Amino acid sequence: MSRFVLLSPNGDFDQKLRAAVVHGLRGTVQTISSDILPAGPAELFALLNQEQPEVLIIGPDVPYEEALRFAKVFDVQLPGLSLVLVSDVQPEFLLQAMRAGIRDILSPQADAAEIRVLLERACQSFATRHRSPEAQQTENGKGLVIGVFSPKGGVGKTTLATNIAIGLGQIAPMSVVIVDLDLQFGDVASGLYLNPEHTVTDAVTPAAAQDSLVLKAFLTVHSAGIYALCAPPNPVDADHITPDQITRLLEQLTQEFQYVVLDTAPGMPEIGLAAMEQCTDVVWVSAMDIPSLRGLRSGLEVLRQLDIMPESRHVVLNMADAKAGLNVQDVESTIGAPVDVSVPRSRAVALSTNRGIPVLQESRKDPAVKSLRQLVERFNPAWRAQAQRKLHRRVVI
Repeated sequence: MSRFVLLSPNGDFDQKLRAAVVHGLRGTVQTISSDILPAGPAELFALLNQEQPEVLIIGPDVPYEEALRFAKVFDVQLPGLSLVLVSDVQPEFLLQAMRAGIRDILSPQADAAEIRVLLERACQSFATRHRSPEAQQTENGKGLVIGVFSPKGGVGKTTLATNIAIGLGQIAPMSVVIVDLDLQFGDVASGLYLNPEHTVTDAVTPAAAQDSLVLKAFLTVHSAGIYALCAPPNPVDADHITPDQITRLLEQLTQEFQYVVLDTAPGMPEIGLAAMEQCTDVVWVSAMDIPSLRGLRSGLEVLRQLDIMPESRHVVLNMADAKAGLNVQDVESTIGAPVDVSVPRSRAVALSTNRGIPVLQESRKDPAVKSLRQLVERFNPAWRAQAQRKLHRRVVI
């Protein structure tokens, strides 16, 4: 059972916090209603009627300078605790807050679902810092980077990318981030029904590039237990983002998350090629029409010539339709590669896209849902281990 302590005189936020814990988390909340915080751990614990908490939440109406003082003391004396600041702090103060020991920042206007997701992340961070050294040494230090690519637009890349992220979030809650690298016309925000305060533009600033804690403050929390980094709202902003910045961004995210899912722009722009070089897995998407298939074949050939083809490749035939005049064998013959997953055309998927709720977020029975889950399963460590064993047996034979 998780233990939370709120330090704030704000009664409204106290009620929201308790609602988030009651309806989404197994835990207890104790509130100290004051805008003057205890001098240090000993003074705080003397006020509590519970064991040492896992998460301290510095709520609204506590002066920013007082919050920083409190955080610095705890960061020195009890660095294992997770400190969350509830504040509309300006971006220029984010680095200062993070270096003081603040682990995460939450808007006072956040609803119960957002609070719950952030608290889950804080608890997970607490548990991570308290794992034994032996357990930490057994883990892989970097996450998978899964890029969703297609030379042609209109083939459903964003739909696949958002569903992959949602599906992986069900396997590894709070360990998935989706990044919209279609920087001019990206649709991840609408695909997940998000209205982000920060975008990729913020995530590649010098402050974020130098400190991953600052970077994480620019991520948008989704109610399904994943994070999103959306494209800038103004297409002009894309001109100021460089491939080197994207490379650095992805290097940071792979250190923080088990899965990094990339939705990319059509074609092979420089940003896309830079991202592909960071990918552990590439999902190639084609619709069931000749222009899409020829485009994919040409794209694969170019990448072979450039020698930047990731080893783990997953070819997805999206919106497959037996009435289109082509079958899977025709597709494989045209692109010169086997189709790994075929996602049939589905009204349920189209409806979910228009609603901004990925179909894997809902409990629907649909052939397309089954295929999407098969695609997600390909990134499950258990599936990958089994696939590696099969490959090894074939090589030995």
